[in-house]
Amino acid sequence: MGKNKNVVVLDYGSGNLRSAQRAVERTGAEVTVTSDFQAALDADGLLVPGVGAFEACMRGLKAVRGEQIIGRRLAGGRPVLGICVGMQILFERGVEHGVETAGCDEWPGTVEPLQAPIIPHMGWNTVQVPEGSRLFAGLDPDTRYYFVHSYAVRRWELEVHSARMNAPLVSWATHGEPFVAAVENGPLWATQFHPEKSGDAGAALLDNWVNTL
Repeated sequence: MGKNKNVVVLDYGSGNLRSAQRAVERTGAEVTVTSDFQAALDADGLLVPGVGAFEACMRGLKAVRGEQIIGRRLAGGRPVLGICVGMQILFERGVEHGVETAGCDEWPGTVEPLQAPIIPHMGWNTVQVPEGSRLFAGLDPDTRYYFVHSYAVRRWELEVHSARMNAPLVSWATHGEPFVAAVENGPLWATQFHPEKSGDAGAALLDNWVNTL
């Protein structure tokens, strides 16, 4: 299904670029790792990875005009998938060590420290998926995905007031407290966990995304 689909993994100095590339290539898609503005705009799908600090990721993203790429793609209904900090930067702001950094502001909300006995949240965890999810289609509710993070979005703040708009599908996981594990919002999808490190389950999830392109 992924054949003849072109995916760009956005290279902005953050993320497991090659592992993400290999994982998406297994869907049959043609994958390019690049920071090229036009290539990222023109691709069938854009994958935005991310590891490390929110502020550093935003600095790197802006250096390649990544926030403009994401915004333009979404304005045209072109699919974007954010992973880990690549998901977090889609929100309004991030707060780390008392420092607040503006994000891409595609969704309202704050990325903040998880309140849990053990930090970071590292390892396999289940996800509570809403009915109708296309991202998790065909995956068992008890499936586990690989997480590694100390920060998360603890409250979903986007309200939909129009009957003509579909409310985003928000999936949750729990580590000490509930947090946003994935979002499906029109062309903008994202996961806090790492599909590229989640074995067969992650491969199926990426296949689901590529099949929507």
